[in-house]
Amino acid sequence: MSKARTAKRPRVIVVAKRSALDRLERGEEDARARALVRQSHEAVRKWRPAHLQHEKTLRAVKETLSLLGAEALFLHGPHAEFDPTGSDLVISVGGDGTLLAASHSVSDVPILGVNSAPGYSVGFFCAAAPGDLMSMIGAALAGKLRAVRLARMAVYINDQLRSERILNEALFCHSEPAATSDYILRVGRQSEEQKSSGVWIGPAAGSTAAIHSAGGKILPLSSRKLQFVVREPYLGGGRSYSALSKVLPAGSTVTIVSKMQSARVFLDGPYRALSVRLGDRVRFETSGQPLLVLGLSPGR
Repeated sequence: MSKARTAKRPRVIVVAKRSALDRLERGEEDARARALVRQSHEAVRKWRPAHLQHEKTLRAVKETLSLLGAEALFLHGPHAEFDPTGSDLVISVGGDGTLLAASHSVSDVPILGVNSAPGYSVGFFCAAAPGDLMSMIGAALAGKLRAVRLARMAVYINDQLRSERILNEALFCHSEPAATSDYILRVGRQSEEQKSSGVWIGPAAGSTAAIHSAGGKILPLSSRKLQFVVREPYLGGGRSYSALSKVLPAGSTVTIVSKMQSARVFLDGPYRALSVRLGDRVRFETSGQPLLVLGLSPGR
């Protein structure tokens, strides 16, 4: 008599944010933050309800995965690097920042974002919410959830690849935010010396965020185009520029040559930054590593 074949348990990595209140309770915030929380100060008044809602959602994710028979690994702190090899799914629990941070460790495994506290966090990339966890996670594990393959961006410094998993945008600027950024911007055959507050550069997925706020165009999520927007160009002394904002065809590159002793390239927010020296060439282009995000549609 043959033994019944045992179905393989799906393997899931869950990356959960750590709320501001959680960090406070773990001693990672200073004494002033503690005092403000005790006073229910307006600056921190949302910390507790946001934390409670996040924790409730995280417990619900754990219960859902258990009911679905999944083998789950929970990581607390989205900026911890991990290897998803052998996993069937990555789930981020938090908001867009959590998904963006987790995505830097993800290559060919699909990711599902859960907005754990919709009243307190932005979740553009997060298709799941506390009320639909069973249906969304169940469909994701069954391979029945719609998805969109988002183009990401790669950055090179002096022709050395430094990252190829930028989903939202990169910001090139002086290492001191209040200082003027001084650089040469090259797009195709066009080359222009500029002074500004910096340059936003990103793929389509980030076109609704900082790039749009700076005056850029919203692109379809399925697009493989890049876009750059110069941030607050310096117009003193009668200066004028011809390359302040542009949507570039797939396959295009943007190169920035630093004229500053100390500059930075911030990748998908403030937590990942590359140092740039005087004379360094920073090149941006579409990455060969797209990200499969579940629950989204190309027109979103």
